[in-house]
Amino acid sequence: MKNILVTGAGGFIGGHLVKRLISDDYNVVAVDIKKLEDWYQVNEKAKSLSFDLRDYDSCLKIAPGIDGVFNMACNMGGMGFIENNKAECMLSVLINTNLLRASIKNKVKKYLFSSSACVYNADLQKDVYVDGLKEEDAYPALPEDGYGWEKLFSERMCRHFYEDFALETRVARYHNVYGELGTFDGGREKAPAAICRKVADAKINNKENIDIWGDGKQTRSFLYIDDCIEGTLKLFNSNFREPLNIGSDEQVSINELVNITEKVANIKLKKSYQLDKPKGVRGRSSNNEKMIKNLKWNYTYKLEQGIKKTYEWIYNELKEMNPKSKKFQKSYK
Repeated sequence: MKNILVTGAGGFIGGHLVKRLISDDYNVVAVDIKKLEDWYQVNEKAKSLSFDLRDYDSCLKIAPGIDGVFNMACNMGGMGFIENNKAECMLSVLINTNLLRASIKNKVKKYLFSSSACVYNADLQKDVYVDGLKEEDAYPALPEDGYGWEKLFSERMCRHFYEDFALETRVARYHNVYGELGTFDGGREKAPAAICRKVADAKINNKENIDIWGDGKQTRSFLYIDDCIEGTLKLFNSNFREPLNIGSDEQVSINELVNITEKVANIKLKKSYQLDKPKGVRGRSSNNEKMIKNLKWNYTYKLEQGIKKTYEWIYNELKEMNPKSKKFQKSYK
């Protein structure tokens, strides 16, 4: 399997995935809806294209000769975005639907769909500290409204395309992936990037306060991008066909995430809590038992290690006022 298609290649995970596949000597077609100048990473060794994959004909054009597909494309962002753009998030179902159809038409051998921990039943995430979510906890279904429903439906599409058309499908349920070369402002950023930006801004501009959405007690586990890419490739090359967590089980509160970032930045700030902001579920973490068993692999980066690398990159972006730092303020439309 040599010819690989990566969709969402102009985004965060997709950009890192293209870089890794190129380094592993694959022939890569990289596609995103954004113009190339708006991509965070454009690899000269990949064939980089701009297409709207909500259109079936566009999917047909990019799929000929492809052996494997990594579908990383969707309209998404942090909690502030997905709670206020549910219809836009759900329209991403067109991307997965049309890519699956085009994959069958063009005899693609294997297809990986990037899902999310937002598919999990919200009733299991009402306490601050919760047991790690197991793959079977997605049912009975009560996912994050909008974004989570799209992901869960698309997971089922992958399952049925295997059952009906023998397309080998893989589903990665990502848990809060973070790292360098991703959005950190403009409303689509997730908690680690937002916290790193706020701390870096305070450090640069001698501020004393930091705004936190909610009471700071809500918990998550966060997965560093290098581990995400490694786990994704392990899953793609495995024989495991069911949805699988790709995440960390290092569960921390947002307050603890701020403390870790402050430690990395060597600064101490006064926390100001914004209780009217979107907060998402109360607690969420990944159970990695199936991941470890079936992939013979586990994540390696501790949160402080990953936050250090992420903070340093965001700090430098803000310090240098690099125009690229504003790229992901643009809406995916």
